Amino acid sequence: MTQPLMPKATAVWLVENTALTFDQIADFCGLHALEVQAIADDEVAIGMQGLDPIRADELTMAEIERCVADTSARLNPSPNRTPIPKQKGARYTPVSKRQDRPDAISWIVKNYPEMSDAQISKLIGTTKPTINAIRDRTHWNSPNITAQNPVSLGLCTGEALEKAIFVARARAGTVRVAKEETSETPPSSADS
Repeated sequence: MTQPLMPKATAVWLVENTALTFDQIADFCGLHALEVQAIADDEVAIGMQGLDPIRADELTMAEIERCVADTSARLNPSPNRTPIPKQKGARYTPVSKRQDRPDAISWIVKNYPEMSDAQISKLIGTTKPTINAIRDRTHWNSPNITAQNPVSLGLCTGEALEKAIFVARARAGTVRVAKEETSETPPSSADS
């Protein structure tokens, strides 16, 4: 289940206007139950304007009443709700993994030279000047860079890497279509 557009504001409204449990509100809004409790205790989201999920078409009043009556039930979003697509923006890499990027870039450049800078940039979450600096060995940390698989470093998934490699090879024209081999051998011209 996807979260509402403004989870904290929705939680504020649900805390102020319903008798739902903290767990029910937390589950629907994608928050922790303690955070919802802190909202109720005016420790978090002080002065925040609540967002009515009924008017926003996130929930129906019948659904809220059903969950108030049964505290073990979970809120289901409104059937009229339009899911908000996840925006693709700049990918965040934790500080602890940032020093691993040059190692991953070096590994990709070494093992898959057909992969474009744009693909590497999208896969690893880096910039083209960094890729060029590693490729040209002008990166400030070049002596300490050791090529390492980006999947094992946790910078991308194996599926994403395989897809990028496949696309790069298709663009380069090096993808071969696997032909089905049969156990029978074709008849030779000497048999006739």
